[in-house]
Amino acid sequence: MRIYLQIPALDGKPPRFYHLALQPDLLGGWNLVREWGMQGSPGRVKKDHFDDRDTALEALLRVRDTQLKRGYKVVFMQGQEAPP
Repeated sequence: MRIYLQIPALDGKPPRFYHLALQPDLLGGWNLVREWGMQGSPGRVKKDHFDDRDTALEALLRVRDTQLKRGYKVVFMQGQEAPP
């Protein structure tokens, strides 16, 4: 699953972005990869490892919700969402 969030440009500054992605690793675990920064410049990257996909997906959705509260808007989403 991938989610790309963005805050619009303000006061002449470029928009800010926050990208979340779930990636399987070679040993059966999952990585939550987060990248954030100003649009058009290299962002900061953080990777968190999880033993199973469900736990990684829960973490991804928590981070997404936190960023939505900070004013980010979802621009792009790909993949399957968590069950209701």
